[in-house]
Amino acid sequence: MTTAPLTEAEFGELARTGPAVVGMSALRAGLRGRRLLLLKALLIRVQRERDQIDPAVVHRFEDAWRLLERAERAHPVVVRDVLDYPTTGSWLAAALGAGPGAELGQRLARFESIAVTAALRAGCPLDIGVAAPQGVLSLAGVGHFRVGAERIRIRARGRVARIAPEGARTAHGVLVLAHPGTGRLTGLGPAWSALRALPGATALLDDLDPYRVPPGGVGAPPRTATDRAATDDRTWTRRWREAQRLLDRVDPVRSAEVRRTVRAVVPLSAGGPPAVPMSATLRAAPGAVLASLPSSPRTMAETLVHEVHHSKLAALHELVPLHRAGRTSVHRVGWRSDPRPIAGVLQGAYAHLALTDLWWRAVVADGAPPGWRTRAEQRFERFHVQVGGALEILLESDELTIAGREFANQMRRHHASLGGVRGPLG
Repeated sequence: MTTAPLTEAEFGELARTGPAVVGMSALRAGLRGRRLLLLKALLIRVQRERDQIDPAVVHRFEDAWRLLERAERAHPVVVRDVLDYPTTGSWLAAALGAGPGAELGQRLARFESIAVTAALRAGCPLDIGVAAPQGVLSLAGVGHFRVGAERIRIRARGRVARIAPEGARTAHGVLVLAHPGTGRLTGLGPAWSALRALPGATALLDDLDPYRVPPGGVGAPPRTATDRAATDDRTWTRRWREAQRLLDRVDPVRSAEVRRTVRAVVPLSAGGPPAVPMSATLRAAPGAVLASLPSSPRTMAETLVHEVHHSKLAALHELVPLHRAGRTSVHRVGWRSDPRPIAGVLQGAYAHLALTDLWWRAVVADGAPPGWRTRAEQRFERFHVQVGGALEILLESDELTIAGREFANQMRRHHASLGGVRGPLG
């Protein structure tokens, strides 16, 4: 079986929850290609429905499209980075799913800020008015300006951009580009709030982006995004650093994978009993980990590994479909109280297979704290059985594609290789 642009070896390594560095590059390229296709689909939709949208909105969308093309010609790597950011995917899904007319027009305002973000990071000269919904200009993966006006003007020359409400004589803030080669922007002024970088990685603690969590929240009960005022950034940073150190001691290869894969950590409100942590990955936004604050470093480490594998599977399924759409059958799995469709069974089995691998290493390798080793052994035994049951469901299902069946078979082989926590580490 071939799964171009993945080789069979890369496909198999991904199925076995391995880091597959070359395979992950193919997944990122596939994700980027899909984002471009979705953007083109949005452009076509706007053209087809332009009579139902405010003409000024259509005009600004088309101006933003031309600006994004200009930025891409100037600095394609920077533009790819903006389009790859997880919330760009969330916005695209929301825009394509929006109702016609005013609802779609409202979603299109975000595209102006995406194009402006790319152009500013690429060092393009600008003199342009853009939308600032609710008085905020949000720059994906960078931060936001709170300017208190629905329309603002951005003037950029050299490496300095000035932000002001449309018609105002003085700037409310300034953005400085470190160098077009890095695309790194620094904001100045009291109206500016920057996203905070997590140490030792490219990941950002994103508590600002309006598309970081769907409007209704995620999970049950629904968890909404915490805003900047409610985010304990020091504790998040400490948890991230401690989790990375823990993974480095137990499984440095997987630790490196987390650092490469996670682009954003999105804090969620508690929304339920503190003892019940919540985490999620949005299919439209792989690379973003949505989570309530983990109670300990090992919980943070487990959350990161779990959600990274949701991101990997989401990106892989877009590149190589693993199951067919349109079926309604549901199945019981050990880690959920509600029945799951086959896509949910595959998603949960894959993430929990990665966790059983991590727990196995925590038990048999040097470096894990004794308390985590004991807990890891208990959870390994429990989830190893549950993943085995889910793999039986998958392999008996007729809803998997040929590639999906091979993927599940490779998962089963890896599951069998983890047959006992007392075995040798392979």
